[in-house]
Amino acid sequence: MALRKISCPSPNHDARPDGAPVDILVLHYTGMKSAEEALARLCDPEAKVSAHYTIGRDGRVFVHVPEERRAWHAGVSFWAGERNINARSIGIELVNPGHEFGYVEFPDAQIAALLDLSHEILQRHPIPPQRVLGHSDVAPARKEDPGELFPWEKLAEFGIGLWPSALPRNAECSAQDLARYGYGLAPDMDVPLDKVVTAFQRHFRPADISGTWDGECAATLAALLAPRAVG
Repeated sequence: MALRKISCPSPNHDARPDGAPVDILVLHYTGMKSAEEALARLCDPEAKVSAHYTIGRDGRVFVHVPEERRAWHAGVSFWAGERNINARSIGIELVNPGHEFGYVEFPDAQIAALLDLSHEILQRHPIPPQRVLGHSDVAPARKEDPGELFPWEKLAEFGIGLWPSALPRNAECSAQDLARYGYGLAPDMDVPLDKVVTAFQRHFRPADISGTWDGECAATLAALLAPRAVG
């Protein structure tokens, strides 16, 4: 089924730096009481925030910023040595009230539209699986979205993003090895380690987001790093 795209332009964008590749996809939730409030904010010049797209809970896709332009969605952020995430990313907002206003699951129609839209984006831009990220991955000290209810595993089943398969036994990865995957740790970023661990758990171990590193986290990270070690 074709995506239901609706033009909803935002003035909040600027030029990408010359030569900057588009190689990151960042997923967010809107974190506002209603879709109407979220769309109004994303298109408000005073707010100075935007995304390339917003996906409603019914699967409608609101188009805000052309992909060749830099949308203002990630804020202060970091991934794999890069501090200007907006410069090289596409940002997608998913309508959801978020943790502040009554966090709920993402409906099937919304995720189906996200899958279709993401496939379109990946055809246009060389975004590797390990660079399909949540806002909390790139800004763990500030953000929780898209949160522990987001179906990362399902996205990976459809070729979008990375999900660990079989977990190795007796993995020796420590929380500091999160930097090898891409997370920002001290001294690169001034963020408490437990916040980074929590962000990792929200993405890859949502059943337990205690912020405490354990053997399951170590095995999960080892599985994520393994393809890159032999690639």
